[in-house]
Amino acid sequence: MTDTPKKSTTARRPDCVTEVRRGNTVLVVSGYFKQGTTATAADKMMKVLEAESAAGHKPPFTA
Repeated sequence: MTDTPKKSTTARRPDCVTEVRRGNTVLVVSGYFKQGTTATAADKMMKVLEAESAAGHKPPFTA
């Protein structure tokens, strides 16, 4: 068995942290964005919306 070299990474703070409480359970999700990217969160969300629209996805209900 060979040893796999580990990448040397410096710890960095998450770009976003979300807490969700369900009863007595707290879920903490940390998110990291690719460093050096030029796309904004709005650009990424627009791509998601365009893909859903092209696939014919509709919301489960209307208000």
